[in-house]
Amino acid sequence: GGSAVAFSDSRPFQRIYGDSGEGEFKKKKVVVLGTGWAGTTFLKILKSNSFEVQVVSPRNYFAFTPLLPSVTNGTVEARSIVEPIRNIVRKKGMDIQFKEAECYKIDAEKKQIYCRTTEDRTCGGKEEFALDYDILVIAMGAQANTFNTPGVVEHAHFLKEVEHAQRIRRSVIDCFERASLPNLSDEERKKILHFVVVGGGPTGVEFAAALHDFVIDDLSKLYPSLKEFTRITLLEAGDHILNMFDKRITASAEEKFKRDGIDLKTGSMVVKLSDKEISTKDRATGQISSIPYGMVVWSTGIGTRPVIMDFMKQIGQANRRVLATDEWLRVEGCESVYALGDCATINQRKVMEDISAIFSKADKNNTGKLNVKDLKEVVKDICERYPQVEIYLNKKQLKNINVLLKNAEEDPKKASMEFDIEKFKKALSEVDSQMKHLPATAQ
Repeated sequence: GGSAVAFSDSRPFQRIYGDSGEGEFKKKKVVVLGTGWAGTTFLKILKSNSFEVQVVSPRNYFAFTPLLPSVTNGTVEARSIVEPIRNIVRKKGMDIQFKEAECYKIDAEKKQIYCRTTEDRTCGGKEEFALDYDILVIAMGAQANTFNTPGVVEHAHFLKEVEHAQRIRRSVIDCFERASLPNLSDEERKKILHFVVVGGGPTGVEFAAALHDFVIDDLSKLYPSLKEFTRITLLEAGDHILNMFDKRITASAEEKFKRDGIDLKTGSMVVKLSDKEISTKDRATGQISSIPYGMVVWSTGIGTRPVIMDFMKQIGQANRRVLATDEWLRVEGCESVYALGDCATINQRKVMEDISAIFSKADKNNTGKLNVKDLKEVVKDICERYPQVEIYLNKKQLKNINVLLKNAEEDPKKASMEFDIEKFKKALSEVDSQMKHLPATAQ
């Protein structure tokens, strides 16, 4: 029941999945870029019988990324957090073609993507190819953000892939092996066993904690003479770690680090990284200092992939950090292209921008007033189209939108439960304040 609250330029989301059932038709070509959280979820819910689907990703598996820090310390085996993408689609009985390759260019005008295989010395170099699409789903995620800091790419480890976690684990063990060699001074051992984590977001904090457990619980037993030389430092440019969370969580994490002996340096910006030292700038004083290290892990948030940056220039979104989409995940300014996950953000329409259209849709009899029955017929569509309405109701502990409208009356006891457009506007005037940008999942 009820009519969808929409606008002339809006199309039902069902068209993405649309199986019209009107006889035979040519299957549309759907290309999905990425096998991360967003891309894999899309594949799981896609009704692919109406489409010819091709997936392109340099990674032929889905990885449960929250457990990457646990792979570095051996708590979890790498094979336990990955699932081959072919297995995922096979279980669904979906006819989907997978290409293990990297998309390096999107041509929106020609509706083509250009790809090359990832370098593999055992298979004789790279191959390049192009794919046509009718519908493109971009779910490529993001890459580590280095902020163009000199030396980071060359000397730091990242923690975004399973291979990264395995490489970090090997590097930690290598540091202990090097430090156990004879003829080294105590100062040299301290330098080799100094592990630095840059970035106080979820990944950096969890990795620092996992590294501490690895060093104290495991490696100190294998290398007992080196325990006194081991040190872990976490550098954060802000005043606190985990600053996107509740202050109580931040305080608890900082207290835990203090108890564990993890050296937390806030207000420290990394300005340069060499093979032996990391240079930092104190935000308060501007003083530059150098810290010797054995291994650095860089986890300062996410940045835009080059292919996405190039695509944004094509479609007039050059000044953005990620692709802008509407509430149906359609890329703004580009036909037949959708974007989801950390490579995109949703520009949710505001209720107050569309308040007149909403009122007119509910006022079927054109009386200029709404009653409870009118609202009941459209309230579900309103909450679906504008999720901030439901968030606002929950925050105010209001049972439904009718209570919200009643509370907008100067004297609720005299409320007739009939509203003209001005009272309707007044009741919903604060709803849009609940709109927030979704946080990136890969921090």
